[in-house]
Amino acid sequence: MVQLHKNINKLDGMDIEMFVISRDSPEELLSLHNKLEETYGHSLPFISDPNLKLIDKMGMKKNDMAYRGYGMIDKEGNIIFTTKDDHWGEQIEKTVAKIKEEYNKLK
Repeated sequence: MVQLHKNINKLDGMDIEMFVISRDSPEELLSLHNKLEETYGHSLPFISDPNLKLIDKMGMKKNDMAYRGYGMIDKEGNIIFTTKDDHWGEQIEKTVAKIKEEYNKLK
């Protein structure tokens, strides 16, 4: 999460809206949002998915938890791609390249 917020500008120029989806409660996510905003001057919006419905739709559900990773959903709610990756933040260059690759396929 920290790496994404530090490197959010690497996704500039893309016509996308970004969200963080988590099974955490809205209160927990608001606290994290506020800490990120205080530290970096901005924070992505969070979506609380405590029942893992969206997470499951994205193929990112693991029992009662969510895999770490990232993905893309189009405006109609279709899943474009998902990637399960515990190290996506540590490998931000690889993550950004994959997102841009999938985004460019939509053009």
